[in-house]
Amino acid sequence: MDSIKRYLQFVYPYKWKILLTVFIGIIKFGIPLLMPLIVKYVIDNIVTVDTLTADEKVTQLFWLMGIAAFLFVLLRPPIEYYRQYFAQWTGNKILFDIRERLFDHIQRLSLQFYSRTKTGEIISRVIHDVEQTKNFVMTGLMNIWLDMFTIVIAIVIMLFMDVWLTIVSIALFPLYVISVKIFYSKLRLLTKKRSQALAEVQGHLHERVQGIPVTRSFALENYEEKEFDKQNQNFLDKAVDHTVWNAKTFAVMNTITDVAPLLVIGFAGYFAITSDLTIGTMAAFVGYMDRVYGPLRRLISSSTVLVQSIASMDRVFEFMDEKYDIKDKKDAKELTEVQGHVTFDHVSFRYEEEEELVLKDISLDVNQGETIALVGMSGGGKSTIISLIPRFYDVTGGRILIDGQDIRDVKARSLRDKIGMVLQDNILFSESIAMNIRMGNPEASDEEVVAAAKAANAHEFITGLSNGYDTLVGERGVKLSGGQKQRIAIARVFLKNPPLLILDEATSALDLESEHLIQEALEKLAADRTTFIVAHRLSTITHADRIVLVENGEIAEEGNHYELMQKKGHYYNLYQVQELDID
Repeated sequence: MDSIKRYLQFVYPYKWKILLTVFIGIIKFGIPLLMPLIVKYVIDNIVTVDTLTADEKVTQLFWLMGIAAFLFVLLRPPIEYYRQYFAQWTGNKILFDIRERLFDHIQRLSLQFYSRTKTGEIISRVIHDVEQTKNFVMTGLMNIWLDMFTIVIAIVIMLFMDVWLTIVSIALFPLYVISVKIFYSKLRLLTKKRSQALAEVQGHLHERVQGIPVTRSFALENYEEKEFDKQNQNFLDKAVDHTVWNAKTFAVMNTITDVAPLLVIGFAGYFAITSDLTIGTMAAFVGYMDRVYGPLRRLISSSTVLVQSIASMDRVFEFMDEKYDIKDKKDAKELTEVQGHVTFDHVSFRYEEEEELVLKDISLDVNQGETIALVGMSGGGKSTIISLIPRFYDVTGGRILIDGQDIRDVKARSLRDKIGMVLQDNILFSESIAMNIRMGNPEASDEEVVAAAKAANAHEFITGLSNGYDTLVGERGVKLSGGQKQRIAIARVFLKNPPLLILDEATSALDLESEHLIQEALEKLAADRTTFIVAHRLSTITHADRIVLVENGEIAEEGNHYELMQKKGHYYNLYQVQELDID
């Protein structure tokens, strides 16, 4: 029950609200317990009393109904309202806190985690599973106690009326305990499996929705339908297993709750015939059967709900326990001023412990304001090198220094705050262009946003759009061309104004006009900043202060364009091949 203990940490700040809700609930559930007593009083003290005249009976009945109307019509509705309000407010506030914690957790998890985990499964845990845990508060911490209170008070009242008949009423209670023990441990396991299967369906669906253009272009609709059917069938199988066991549980429980009132009716009739049990007491007992076994049925139903919510808790905390690959040291400092001197000191790196090294003994000293271009064949390690600078991953061996300080000694967020990145496929959010540019500096004014767009050669096309800077770009910027997205991404970095700049294939796969505009903006952006460029097209990096050829995770050649061409090594051969391709 470790999940419950951890969940209670989120519940604890609202303990007084929960206690208030339970107290109000006790009043709300306590009022209906008077109903069988009212029936008993009407039968035994009014209707069957021969010493009262008809007028006296009507008068007593009138006063009794007046009091009952006050309790049930005037007092109970506002009590019910406030019970529901406080219960829902508390439950939703706890979910708010959990999702806030999870979102912070999501932002801290490494890129390696996201490379092996489907987005839809993460969303399922944050939305569906967290929502399911709300039942633990609503049911486990509120309704169960109220139902138990109702049962206990009803039994106490029944004991005052007739002890033996009360014993008959609760004789089947032990069967509930045995049934719960038998059924609910397996139900929790089946619930967890069903939730996992649902998460897999959501993950598959999310991925396929994003890949609709690929499905259409390759005419894969029939194939994808079969693939989705497999995922959907797996969920159906798990859901049916859960339903079958749940149905067995309810069949047994409801049989017990149906048999118990029959026993009471039989014994009450016998006692009324053979002893001094009054008709009113018999009627009251039958009424209290619903007050006892109604909450008992709810308790059984609540047990199912609790099992589901605890299974969801397990999944939530399983996700929350995902380790951070990148952790700040306890004494990590804020990185405040950065000049831009970057040193790779015998750096080695592998993605997983059992894998081979991707980078092997990389040493590179980059001066402030220098532009370094990383070139080479795909898979050589260029993108891995630049991903180590903002600590998307930590080095396996060696160290990376900025202005002589190991980047593992500073807080990762403060390090990334000093780095601007323009990638081949930049992510835009489905909001306005202004908001997407403002990601570089959320506090920037409208004038600063426009200035950044002008510097990125983006202002002209933005003002030509129907809503200008307020134009919504669609999910991942789907309404914009590749060149337009790149210029917005560059404007974002202009607004951030970082001392270090990383350009990863920023001009690939663009038309000539877009490439020219973007190249011009990038040169302006790179001025007076330490810049790392990863490029396949060598013609775009001939201006770099230094070109580093990376092959098989090692530095094969290093120098400026002229020096490397004079050397007539691998760089020279690559350049010649690309020039021939262009011709």
